[in-house]
Amino acid sequence: MASSAPEGSASEKSKPRDGFSNRAAFIIACIGSAVGMGNIWLFPYRVAEFGGAAFLIPYFIFVALLGFSGVLGEMAFGRAMESGPVGAFAKACKMRGGRIGERIGRAIGFLPMLGSLALAIGYSVVVGWFLKYLASSASGELAGVVDTGAYFGALAVDFGSVSWHFIGLALTFAVMLFGVSRGIERLNKVMTPLFFVLFVVLLVRVATLPGAGAGYEYLFIPRWEALADPTTWIFALGQAFFSLSLAGSGTLVYGSYLKKDVDVVSSARTVAVFDTIAALLAAMVIIPAVFAFGFSAASGPPLMFITLPAVFQQMPFGSFVAVVFFFAVLCAAITSLVNLFETPIEALQSQFGLSRGVAVGIVAAIAAFVGVFIESTSSVGAWMDVISIFVIPLGALLAAIMFFWVCPKGFARSQVELGHGKPIGRWFEVLTKYVFVGITALVYVLGIFFGGIG
Repeated sequence: MASSAPEGSASEKSKPRDGFSNRAAFIIACIGSAVGMGNIWLFPYRVAEFGGAAFLIPYFIFVALLGFSGVLGEMAFGRAMESGPVGAFAKACKMRGGRIGERIGRAIGFLPMLGSLALAIGYSVVVGWFLKYLASSASGELAGVVDTGAYFGALAVDFGSVSWHFIGLALTFAVMLFGVSRGIERLNKVMTPLFFVLFVVLLVRVATLPGAGAGYEYLFIPRWEALADPTTWIFALGQAFFSLSLAGSGTLVYGSYLKKDVDVVSSARTVAVFDTIAALLAAMVIIPAVFAFGFSAASGPPLMFITLPAVFQQMPFGSFVAVVFFFAVLCAAITSLVNLFETPIEALQSQFGLSRGVAVGIVAAIAAFVGVFIESTSSVGAWMDVISIFVIPLGALLAAIMFFWVCPKGFARSQVELGHGKPIGRWFEVLTKYVFVGITALVYVLGIFFGGIG
């Protein structure tokens, strides 16, 4: 029957698969994977640049469209196949083309897996920077820096942050050695809620700064003329797409650890809502703080590592605020990094029969060896641009085609309805097979044309 999940081998059935203990743990982990640098250093800038509150209209529209198509699709696809992209693509193609299709699908599935690994390698460099800034804030060193640009410049050069980079990798893989339920789940249960709590604390502190009101005005007074500019819609689409971690990898892998009775429709909605809340919190902290002291709201590393440290230096109790801020950001970065690395680790376990420890060790060695050569801002920036423009949206597109087109008719619907309690509407096929696949293809093309939109 089209609605049944694919059969696994006898050996696969005999091995218990690690997974999330309940729906709440799964949702928290997905929120942790989605909330990352895109929410913190890019979203505030995008809102300010493209019409203030007017930007939120297309952004909310695209979050809703992508959440109820791509996010729930990747969750359900992973759960149905009980595998990451390599195994899931293989099983999907086997349904259509037998053993030959299975081999083709497995080969295609390595692309999003390798994309996730490559993105994680670049991301781990940034995590090392955050660790350095957290330590400098806690020791008081950052408060005494005269030139924050030069301070960051000395760190973000070739082989400039090896020790902090490796500490970040060690912390990440130490957690991942414990597996899904005892490692990833427990990490996210602490760090994801802590991120929100700390940013609320920062929000209250920033709201009391003289001059913060100008930042709120710039951020939320709508400039409606921006909606007539196509680039506003294009970058709102890119922001929503990348913020929701659509890549055919991380969310799919987390879905593969999900129990059959969990409602992926409501889970996807919850993830989209909290991811948006995180982005709004970041915007309401960063932009008013920058405005209060007359600095530029430029996005990317300059904002996080040059502008904001200078802001904290001028702020009453700024050292404390800096510690809270960089610890909160580190929480978001680590939970995202764990999700990215889990995709290749799962592939090594499921496709090559390696133990968890060996798989973690191999991925850690690759990440350390490659990452150490891209520690400068120019190197890691170019690395991340190539992966995010050419690989990540292609992985999401391939996953969507596999689940909504290659799998037999009715399969995707039946898997999404598992645990939902009632049939979903006729909108499902139109929104997933046509709208989402079309939007994802558009993201890929526009990203190449604009040199990145998210």
